[in-house]
Amino acid sequence: MRRQLVLFWLAVSLVTNTEGHARTFTRCQLSRELLRYNFPRALISNWVCLIEHASGRTTEKVTNHNNSYTSFGLFQINNKEWCKKGRKGGHCSMKCEDLLNEDLADDVRCAKRIYDRVGFKAWPASYAYCKEKSLPDLSRC
Repeated sequence: MRRQLVLFWLAVSLVTNTEGHARTFTRCQLSRELLRYNFPRALISNWVCLIEHASGRTTEKVTNHNNSYTSFGLFQINNKEWCKKGRKGGHCSMKCEDLLNEDLADDVRCAKRIYDRVGFKAWPASYAYCKEKSLPDLSRC
């Protein structure tokens, strides 16, 4: 019985120690975060839509593509051009793994750099979906 109790507390401590490393946002939370990071108010619905379809609004999303590249985090930033696995690199000079935590400062910096260089074309599948559908209603946020 004592051993089972020790194992139980060990499992609980492992779960609580991993909390806080990833986060899933509601639409309104995401909208507020983007505004806090000075995204243009006029484009917030576009960004929310893109993020919903790219990552499901979660910071821990990793997508392995058939072309041997991988996309990371809330904005699904890829290691083809923008970040490097295991070391700083790419146009954003960052480790891709740094995109998987709930600290959005580096994610935002990179996403804005991408947008400034190529616009929403950097996220073709997600943005195509958002262009064809109505954007999220954030009026109640």
